Amino acid sequence: MFTGIIEEVGTVKDIRMAAHSAVISVSAVNILEGTRIGDSIAVNGVCLTVVSLHDGEFSADATPETVSRTSLDKLRRGSHVNLERAMAADGRFGGHIVMGHVDGCGIVSGIVRDGNSLLLSVKADPGIMRYVVTKGSIAIDGISLTVAAVSPSGFTVSVIPHTAESTDIRYMKRGDAVNIETDIIGKYAEKFLLAPAGKTGGITMEMLTEHGFGR
Repeated sequence: MFTGIIEEVGTVKDIRMAAHSAVISVSAVNILEGTRIGDSIAVNGVCLTVVSLHDGEFSADATPETVSRTSLDKLRRGSHVNLERAMAADGRFGGHIVMGHVDGCGIVSGIVRDGNSLLLSVKADPGIMRYVVTKGSIAIDGISLTVAAVSPSGFTVSVIPHTAESTDIRYMKRGDAVNIETDIIGKYAEKFLLAPAGKTGGITMEMLTEHGFGR
């Protein structure tokens, strides 16, 4: 599990793409401290497992499922990537619950300065937008951000200067693909409240009445 507080911006040193998978090598400094083979590191919000370590560099495998759902296939040598180690049990929870399991990609549709901050707008598919709510949490390329506004086809977040300067947001431009992970709490709530198709359960008037809420 991660928190969406980026520790470092690394640089892609090499990326070897197969038909639907990849091996990514990233140069970094801070996040390699104490890192071992088998540890999890979020790369642009994608949870990857460290498979090799060298001086100032780590490599990770990406499965076909990961490549198909994320923007990893857009990375090239020299690309900047957000990095975060998995949260330690005694760590400070600075952002929100980020699993590193990307829901899909969005497209940057606008970057506008708003005083000392930036308004970053992203277009996203309806399957993602159903879980996006104003003032809710969302992870963009692994960055924990708060939703400022929602439209049928996308959303906007307000980015403070520290976040913009400490992440890959400072390199973003219109048309860029970004990884999006919506709040896991919303997904669980939907799962518990809605019954699977063809099965009983979920929230119904009958169930509410039975438990004293419909009287």
